[in-house]
Amino acid sequence: METRKSRSEQNNKSNKPKKKMSGLKKTLIALATVLVICLAGAGIFFAKTYFDVKNVAEKMSVPVEGRPESVKVKEGDPFSVLLLGIDTGDFGRNDVGRSDTMLVATVNPREKKTTLISVPRDTRTEIIGHDTTEKIAHAYAHGQEKMAMDTVDNLLDMQLDHYIWINMMGFEGLVNAVDGVDVDNKFEFEQDGFKFKKGPQSLNGEEALAYTRMRYEDPNGDYGRQVRQQEVIEGIADKALSLGGVKHYKAILKAIEDNMKTDLEPDEMFEIALNYRDSFQNIEDETLYGEGVWIDDVSYQEIPDDELVRVQNIIKGQVK
Repeated sequence: METRKSRSEQNNKSNKPKKKMSGLKKTLIALATVLVICLAGAGIFFAKTYFDVKNVAEKMSVPVEGRPESVKVKEGDPFSVLLLGIDTGDFGRNDVGRSDTMLVATVNPREKKTTLISVPRDTRTEIIGHDTTEKIAHAYAHGQEKMAMDTVDNLLDMQLDHYIWINMMGFEGLVNAVDGVDVDNKFEFEQDGFKFKKGPQSLNGEEALAYTRMRYEDPNGDYGRQVRQQEVIEGIADKALSLGGVKHYKAILKAIEDNMKTDLEPDEMFEIALNYRDSFQNIEDETLYGEGVWIDDVSYQEIPDDELVRVQNIIKGQVK
């Protein structure tokens, strides 16, 4: 028995913003190329740290068994990547976690353009390989990267080329590695023992992690939390891309190596950093919007067919 509950403030398409907040602007740089662009932005610095960066790149490069191998990056073609922010809870927890944040990025060097599509974690969809219909965030918990990629492929009628995984707990180490981040909080709230006042403020790693976790007090629910997560990622990228970030590259590498995984090979990471730079100068932000529904006492975001087609066409137009 399916019943719907109205969430008009959150899901009314006529009220949704044309563009997301600037927190998305550097998400891809921070996740997909922070290892190289943030640490090898200058030629001299690149030469000095090449082997340190390569060693970490080799450690975090983990292929996905059962997925077709993509050669698009090696051939300089447009490619797609699934960006997964994994929440494993507190340190010491042993489960694999769920995909707390999910972004599909298309990188098109021909058009010198990157498109970032945010997929709500509560999206109701078929979990490919698990024979269930549930929240898309559960796909990673059931079958890690492969099941998450297969499920997104099915939902968005595409074939992802790569994935990048970051442990949300790694936010704390990354924020501390760049000596904190600056955010502009939209309303006052409390989370994990911290009180966040409205307005601009600087956060350390522990505070930033709490800042990205709150969603129940947010009038925009999970959409609002995604914006805060992206805001913190942008803050990390801003610091890491600066000269100050360069000075802290060893701390950044330390935070990355234990908290990031990708099926990109080290040579592909360097290829992206060196030859796809122009693609990151024009970044367009999109969100897959759903409608709030309750099914068997579980809250979901159900994606209307026309919205699915809209996002599918965006992806097909960029990954040709």
